[in-house]
Amino acid sequence: MAAERPVIGITLDLEDGGAERYSRFAWCALRENYLSAVATAGGLPVALPLFPQLGLEYVAKLDGLLITGGAFDIDPLLYGASERHPSVTLRPRRTRAENALLAAALQRNIPVLGICGGMQLIAVNLGATLIQHLPDTNPTTLPHEQPNPRDEASHGVDIQPDTLLARITGGATRIAVNSAHHQAVGTPGRGRVNAIAEDGVIEGIEDPDHRFCLGVQWHPEFGIDPADRTLFKAFVQAAGEQA
Repeated sequence: MAAERPVIGITLDLEDGGAERYSRFAWCALRENYLSAVATAGGLPVALPLFPQLGLEYVAKLDGLLITGGAFDIDPLLYGASERHPSVTLRPRRTRAENALLAAALQRNIPVLGICGGMQLIAVNLGATLIQHLPDTNPTTLPHEQPNPRDEASHGVDIQPDTLLARITGGATRIAVNSAHHQAVGTPGRGRVNAIAEDGVIEGIEDPDHRFCLGVQWHPEFGIDPADRTLFKAFVQAAGEQA
């Protein structure tokens, strides 16, 4: 009998309704390749709706948590900023729900993988600050909101030695990634930086106090570099060891 697949909870987005959209009423959304990347890696993907008050109950049934990205930002108040850049877009219910899920997952010490905005949420929970709009802070940075399609590479990142990410990628020192963000980690707090872009922007962070709590700024669900698939396999494997 085949071993049971570890259950991986994946956070949904919450969209407002509209006459020309999926529904006139509020609806949840999730790009399919998040699900297929988990399934291909051996996990059982389960989509998680955004109910902050149910975070503990959801996580009690999970073996791993994947916090996805989205077209929104974390409230600057959560990392101590007194001002909000005009480009910042908030989704308070989603942030509250993902914070509740993250806290419950860390309490249970189940593996957590954060992607793009999910990586930034992990970072903020580790005491990091965020750069609210990269083009304003450093106009000479790479185009981190890449003009080419998201399923193509944008730039390289350097994997930092002596990190969980370095162990996962088998000693790879540089990988090709896509890029779809206008914010980035500023100061990492107690987080350990595990990847840095060619222009010095922090592209990955992990929690040294947990066996698997890792975030990357790019979108490995597109599988652009072999290291992307390796990352998902390592995440699902760690969840399976938890199950």
